[in-house]
Amino acid sequence: MTIRIGKISYWHVHAWDYTKQAQEHEDTVLAAVWDEDAERGKKAAESLNVPFFESLDDLLAQEDIDAVIVDAPTNVHRDVIIAAAKAGKHIFTEKVIAPTHKEVEEIISAVEENEVKLTVSLPRLNDGYTLTIQEVLSQELLGEITYVRVRLSHNGATENWLPEHFFSLEQCGGGALIDLGCHPMYLTKLFLGQDVTGVSANFGYVTGKEVEDNAVVTLYTNSGAIGVVEAGFVNSHSPFTIEVHGTEGTLLYGTPEDKLLLKSNKSADKEEGWKEVALHANRESAFHQWVNHIQKDTLATQNVQTAVELTRLMEAANRSAKEARMIRLADLDA
Repeated sequence: MTIRIGKISYWHVHAWDYTKQAQEHEDTVLAAVWDEDAERGKKAAESLNVPFFESLDDLLAQEDIDAVIVDAPTNVHRDVIIAAAKAGKHIFTEKVIAPTHKEVEEIISAVEENEVKLTVSLPRLNDGYTLTIQEVLSQELLGEITYVRVRLSHNGATENWLPEHFFSLEQCGGGALIDLGCHPMYLTKLFLGQDVTGVSANFGYVTGKEVEDNAVVTLYTNSGAIGVVEAGFVNSHSPFTIEVHGTEGTLLYGTPEDKLLLKSNKSADKEEGWKEVALHANRESAFHQWVNHIQKDTLATQNVQTAVELTRLMEAANRSAKEARMIRLADLDA
């Protein structure tokens, strides 16, 4: 089964990465392009030697298009994804699904009603360090988890290599946090292993953009465990870092080497100090998983649940920074 894919926009910085994955997968063909920026879309379509559609509805009406990859501005995700679902097209999309939980619920309803396959790109869930940390946590070598910190930052704003539209509050719904901070957000929630009950965020505006370029978010739980999410566009040589601390031990990754270090009171060799844990290989990409779900008629249930929760946490963080207070998720849902 060859899956013919329509590309919805080249707005996102990773749009060409997903194009490459579609070109390289033996069961997918990139067959059409639509872009809200017609000039950009026509140029992309010409380079790919595929038709460009001036109208999204016209692209979605093509019976030989089975699925779409959505890399449109975040603020139009709701409209384009719902339109794709109603047209019966399977959907692969960049995070976040949408800026608000309300919009996400509308998207999920349309996806379920039209029985199409949705998968969201949350790539670091599939990386070897994440899989290894999950395995260590399942062995309870850290005891009760008390603190998780994940940091991801680069110098895209200070060195001006991010596209200017990534600093548009209207199009993006935020800055460093809703873009780069998605990754530490879903990883922190994953490693905490429990419900988040409250969110507190602080934003910095180092380069004077209308969106934050420096962000720290604290996640609270009923157990007393705390998660810290850090993201920025204004830092050079800032390593991707994971810390997971518990009552019986600690895991460290990326400080700064790509090594996973463990020290646990439950280890037989605990007196020997920090132990390097061999990393698992990466799991297949979210794109490959999406194709498998289409071919096997299965659902990306866990992926979608994680993506829905991600938007919920992002919305709470944005509201917390705006109102300068901690937001209880129960109040957000009310």
